[in-house]
Amino acid sequence: MKRIAVIGSGYVGLVTGTCFAETGNNVICVDIDEAKVNKMRNGEVPIYEPHLDVIFERNIKQNRLTFTTDLKSAVDQSEIIFLALPTPPGEDGSADLSYVLGVAEELGKIITDYKVIVDKSTVPVGTADKVHAAVAKNAKVEFDVVSNPEFLREGFAVDDFLKPDRVVIGTVSEKARQVMKELYKPFVRQGNPIIFMDEKSAELTKYAANSFLATKITFMNEIANFCELVGANVDDVRIGMGSDTRIGKRFLFPGIGFGGSCFPKDVQALVRSGNEVGYKFSIIDAVLNVNDHQKLKLIDKVKNHFGDLNGKELGLWGLAFKPDTDDIREAPALYMINALLEAGAKITAYDPEAMDNVRAMFGNKIEFADNAYDAIEGKDALLIATEWGAFRNPDFDRIKSSLKEPKIFDGRNLFDIEEMEGKGFYYESIGRKTVLG
Repeated sequence: MKRIAVIGSGYVGLVTGTCFAETGNNVICVDIDEAKVNKMRNGEVPIYEPHLDVIFERNIKQNRLTFTTDLKSAVDQSEIIFLALPTPPGEDGSADLSYVLGVAEELGKIITDYKVIVDKSTVPVGTADKVHAAVAKNAKVEFDVVSNPEFLREGFAVDDFLKPDRVVIGTVSEKARQVMKELYKPFVRQGNPIIFMDEKSAELTKYAANSFLATKITFMNEIANFCELVGANVDDVRIGMGSDTRIGKRFLFPGIGFGGSCFPKDVQALVRSGNEVGYKFSIIDAVLNVNDHQKLKLIDKVKNHFGDLNGKELGLWGLAFKPDTDDIREAPALYMINALLEAGAKITAYDPEAMDNVRAMFGNKIEFADNAYDAIEGKDALLIATEWGAFRNPDFDRIKSSLKEPKIFDGRNLFDIEEMEGKGFYYESIGRKTVLG
């Protein structure tokens, strides 16, 4: 059993703290938001993440998971301190380390015995050195700073944490290495590796992994765009490519670009880090450029079909950047909404989880429906921006009778081309032929 403090109870911090408690550790989550802390003490999970609520409630009841606004008290009771703080992108794309370094400086003032301080936030190469220096300004005792990047997929974060493909730990301290090895031992009982390396390599591993996946998605989107021009079918191309074991099947589904809290921020931060040392990431620059255009790919199709969108009434299914989350950060749907509003269209949207977050952003500029079918009642077309499971097998007869005309613009390729032909829909998707109905 380890005594752990997790500073920051956002998405990463809350999943981290809850999952460590689930394996028998005593965890204190620290947050400056007193109202949020009180809600968590009462068993309210402040984020939507499948299966998190179950283990969250269980570990609160068993007193392994507690919450506080008192940083010093949490640090005094803990041997391992995780920093799970925001690192938002600045205007130039660089990661803002002010939260991380601010807390690090405070830690130096309050630690009274040896601590392992762990960067769990996604941070640029060299951050561990900066954290060490910030703590060392005031520290009078021994401590180590470790880089331990997270590889959590929203919607699957609990499984990803409890059954990781790998655990990456950056430290050159043998003492810290042993502490972290013991901590993660219960998570790798099936033989998946704990990979030790230096701090800089661990920091770069996270950025490199996310940038590669973003590149894979973007490459497939470019192939899909080309398919439309030459009459090829991206579904067939994807299957042909994915059967090559050197390439693999995952992250080859075309669509309207990547979003979320990780890929856009991490790719931009890697580009910025390269600029700082005089290196240009040409491929990654291209990824960002293509992705920006891809987010509006579906809107281009809608405009080409209807011409003037002023006064057109459109139903939009999906607002989150991906299914099984309420996260709308950099979601393609937001870019689509802005473009449609600018063109004078009227939008009614539905999403199983993300509507409150979008309502807070757009207010009454768009309407929100209680269910998917209400969102399209009397509308000129249905647009699909998020591949929620509930959208994959809808009542097509009901869609057809709800819309003014049976027109669907699908940014996630949810439906089979031949099926849409048979049902008499006008159907446009990504990288496939247009079904004329």
